[in-house]
This record gives sequence, C-alpha cells and structure tokens, in this order.
Amino acid sequence: MDTTMPIYVISVAAELADMHPQTLRQYDRLGLVTPSRAPGRARRYSQKDVSTLREIQRLSQEGVSLEGIRRILELENQVSALQQRVRELTSELAQRRGQPDPSRVFAAGLAGDVVTLARGQRPRARSQAVMVWRPDLAGN
Repeated sequence: MDTTMPIYVISVAAELADMHPQTLRQYDRLGLVTPSRAPGRARRYSQKDVSTLREIQRLSQEGVSLEGIRRILELENQVSALQQRVRELTSELAQRRGQPDPSRVFAAGLAGDVVTLARGQRPRARSQAVMVWRPDLAGN
C-alpha cells in the first residue's frame, strides 16, 4: 500500500491520530501537516500524514513547542532528502567504478611523478615517461 496516498477524511485521520479534527485544521494552517485537497477543498490525509500527526502529538506531550516541532519536522525532511541523494550518488559511483574513464591515461616519469594525460597525448620530453597506465585496460 502506498503510504502517501490521500485516503482519510479529517474525522478518520483525527481518530487514527487520537486528536480532535480542529487540531488537524490548526496544524494544517501552521504548515505542520499539509493534507491533499479533494474536489470541494475537503482535506484528505495519507497514512504518512497520520504518522506525522502522531509524531507531533508525541513531541508536544514531551514539551516541545509548535515552532520547535515545525523545525524538527523540517530537519527530518532534509535528512531524508539528503539520505536519498547519498543513495543515488553511491549507486552512481558504484556504476562508474565498474567502468573506467577511457579518456584518461596516466604516465609515470623517471623522477617518479605521475601525470594525467588525455588519450593520444604524449608526456613532455622532460619527464621521459617509462610507463603508461590506462584504467580501461587495467583489470580493476
């Protein structure tokens, strides 16, 4: 089941979250929970919204102000977005590690220096390269 699908009317969401419907309206006005709107402007809450409402209630009972709760929820959303981005970048990096960049060539000079060259480029006469390594030909 999709937890983001807006299926609950305000009375059902309020009951599931153990709150009064007017509290849900207030949280909507404050931007703590933003339910979807059905035709006729009726609020529709998802299971994720209900979970957020329960979290708001828990934090409120622990003495956190509504502004503090808003900030906590904002930071949790940021963390989730950043974690998703890290997963995407990790996956992209893993794919790229399996496929070396064929346009890069490394040359080692007599002095022990290592330089990156473009494909087809030769090291300058000064460094007198003794070994050239191409990642696309290396076995990993």
